[in-house]
Amino acid sequence: MSTSTSTSRSTVTTPLAPAAIGPYSQGILVDDRLYVSGQIAIDPDTGSMIDGSIEAETERVLENIEAILNAASMDFENVVRCEVFMTDVNNYGQVNEVYARYFNEQPPARQAVEVSALPRNASVEISCIAVR
Repeated sequence: MSTSTSTSRSTVTTPLAPAAIGPYSQGILVDDRLYVSGQIAIDPDTGSMIDGSIEAETERVLENIEAILNAASMDFENVVRCEVFMTDVNNYGQVNEVYARYFNEQPPARQAVEVSALPRNASVEISCIAVR
């Protein structure tokens, strides 16, 4: 005996976050779960990487994530998991300082890893999963 379940799947896009720079979506909503693609510090107005400190990059990344969350009628309180990629783990403290301003009450589960390189020479990339 097989059971059939219906799953709702839709693409989430917003001009308030950078357009995808490859064959992926800004976000995919499956039922009540939003999967947000990794975001780097691209200014959605110019399509260019911002020029600034690791703190400024992290802030832009989180603003991009916030725009995608908002496009799905969610916010940071809905986020249950984040993945943080940094090209230099010595930036961990500075990234955490900015990150904590966005996730303070009940921060999501998270992993943070150092990687050898990120697209567009970014220093930090963050992806997340949010649930309604």
